[in-house]
Amino acid sequence: MNEEFYLHIYNKQSQIEAIPSNLEIAEWAVSLLNLLYPERLTNPAHTLDEIKAYFAHSEQELLNILQKTKACKTFNHHLIAEAFYNELPELLRQMNTDITATLSGDPAAKSEFEIIRSYPGFLAISIYRIAHKLLKLGIPLIPRVLTEYAHSATGIDIHPGAEIGEYLFIDHGTGLVIGETTKIGDHVKLYQGVTLGALSVEKYMANTKRHPTIGDYVIIYSGATILGGDTLIGENSVIGGNVWLTKSVPANSTVYHQSAMKVIETKSKI
Repeated sequence: MNEEFYLHIYNKQSQIEAIPSNLEIAEWAVSLLNLLYPERLTNPAHTLDEIKAYFAHSEQELLNILQKTKACKTFNHHLIAEAFYNELPELLRQMNTDITATLSGDPAAKSEFEIIRSYPGFLAISIYRIAHKLLKLGIPLIPRVLTEYAHSATGIDIHPGAEIGEYLFIDHGTGLVIGETTKIGDHVKLYQGVTLGALSVEKYMANTKRHPTIGDYVIIYSGATILGGDTLIGENSVIGGNVWLTKSVPANSTVYHQSAMKVIETKSKI
């Protein structure tokens, strides 16, 4: 390889905005989730003093991550870490609503323990809620790293900028996409393969609402695609599987995809 190639790599490295490894950031979030839900641990028995110490250590880990992130160098790291951990009771309450929605909405769910321990939808939405809280505190980069970790672990892609209400139930979830400016109300149920996306991906639209708004008590079945910042799905509506929507739907509507039936000939028995 010639000298020009090495110079290219050198110049690129000198311009990189330093950030801790994606693994370090993800491990902090997963450890925090394990503290909030000891059901995820193999041996969760700890004293009250030990629990306090674990949370203090977790806060210090976040502080270390912020201090090592070049894009956060102008922030007051201690105030941000303290503000985030002061929000943990509310964050836990929101996550608990998602568990309640899953337990009441999924006939296959036998217990909260099962949901916390094994449901990919719960993991994805919990990591999103952590990432979204950091984003609201003005933290760059780290929230996206967290939601991309959840995406790789679950197949569920939720942008940390999306605004999601309480009691969200993601059933199965593989291939689900929720875009950056999506707004979702309370008691919404989403199935696998749903896309809440943008009609246009032009760069000039970066600061505009590009993704749909979903009202309360809406159900969106698998494979449905709903696009556009002006698209509103009214409350108590049901969007059927494989529906393609770029226009708003009034409250209490049912929208379904109607396809031609294909008749398959069968051979008669001899």
